[in-house]
Amino acid sequence: MGGRGYGQMMTTDAAHFPFDFEDRYLGPARLFGVTPDTTSIVVVDGHLTARFGPWRIDTTLDNIASVSLTGPYAFIKTAGPAHLGVTDLGLTFATNSRAGVCLELRERIRGIDRLGWIRHPNLTLTPKDCAGLAAALS
Repeated sequence: MGGRGYGQMMTTDAAHFPFDFEDRYLGPARLFGVTPDTTSIVVVDGHLTARFGPWRIDTTLDNIASVSLTGPYAFIKTAGPAHLGVTDLGLTFATNSRAGVCLELRERIRGIDRLGWIRHPNLTLTPKDCAGLAAALS
């Protein structure tokens, strides 16, 4: 009742969505430890986890209020490290200028700073399969 007992296995299907790296993003991203090997988006057990080099977020799917497809983006505003929106404190993990998925959150999440002083009301990710990620989160 309510949890997994000793010896019980939980079978889970994880959905993995690799980031879509545009060639011109690779150099600036690498300077901050962001590479195809250090990035991932995983949806599993009612949770979304995204890793972007040294940055990581984790939130429940219930915390996602809405999902929308967005883009294109300005290279100067998205290339390199995780980006903090100046006006709304939104967090962006971008690897291309073409397209991404924006998540509006019910409760703000930690992400850009390790101490969690800044909380983000939204998150933008740039997976190879934007429509697939949007469907997995809806």
